[in-house]
Amino acid sequence: MEQAYQQMQRKMRMSKIGDSIKHKIMVLSGKGGVGKTTVATGLALSLAKRGMKVGLMDIDITGPNVPKMLGLEDVQLHIEDGQIFPAIGPNGVKVISMAFLIEDPDKPVIWRGPIKLGAIQQFIGDVAWGELDALVIDFPPGTGDEPLTVSQTLPNLDGVVIVTTPQEVALLDSRKSINFAKTINVPVLGVVENMSGYTVSGTAPAGSEISIIGPNGAPLNVKVSDDGNWETKLDLFKSGGGESSAIDLEVPFLGALPFDPGVVRGGDDGVHRIVADPEGDTATAFDSVVEEILGQLSNSTSPDIKIT
Repeated sequence: MEQAYQQMQRKMRMSKIGDSIKHKIMVLSGKGGVGKTTVATGLALSLAKRGMKVGLMDIDITGPNVPKMLGLEDVQLHIEDGQIFPAIGPNGVKVISMAFLIEDPDKPVIWRGPIKLGAIQQFIGDVAWGELDALVIDFPPGTGDEPLTVSQTLPNLDGVVIVTTPQEVALLDSRKSINFAKTINVPVLGVVENMSGYTVSGTAPAGSEISIIGPNGAPLNVKVSDDGNWETKLDLFKSGGGESSAIDLEVPFLGALPFDPGVVRGGDDGVHRIVADPEGDTATAFDSVVEEILGQLSNSTSPDIKIT
């Protein structure tokens, strides 16, 4: 009887969640290793940096990495009156993750579909999100149970952000994610191309020309400016593939994010690049992507979102 009552309360809260959370954004990738979680956390932090109230739901049940990336590994969640209160991360982002509920982080989570379904419904219906301007939802790679369950459970999803890298293999899988979103009738807000290029720089005699080895092994000549500085971008994983895929599939291209070794260090240290260097190139690139997303939301559904 008590369990039935709890389920009824959960369903009531899920039905009202659209009133308290203005915008709900899914972040998907067709394959692993493209930096999807880094992008999801970056989007949440960049939105919050604008003064918006933001939640981040880590729905990757078998590999939840959001708490580590945000320095929240040792947080103990507060539970009161049957509701779970999310952890508070950098920039005030509210965070919920399966990582908070796993006693042994080294033990694999082996759950079948129905158990995953129940966990996801709890994340949606039993978490005290409060009033939010945006909820960013990070999924495991692929198009499995998790995004399907959320699309069927969470009302009024605003859309999907697809994360890819420029190389052909990643692009093939990102196309599957785009078609998946179309199949479940969730709008595609656009494609983000991650690890788009690595900028190297240095100093040399003014007006001279230096030669460095490019990603393909061929020499690359770079002109040194009059002040003795030089800079060039190396396309480690090619470039432009995300934009061409977006054009081919008639969805928006939201922008490109640079390959930044600081992102890797920040993910390990629990200090996201946006927090460590809020005025740097990576933070600026995220701001541009977020501006494009807000533009998509404003055009489609939302007079209450203002781009500042």
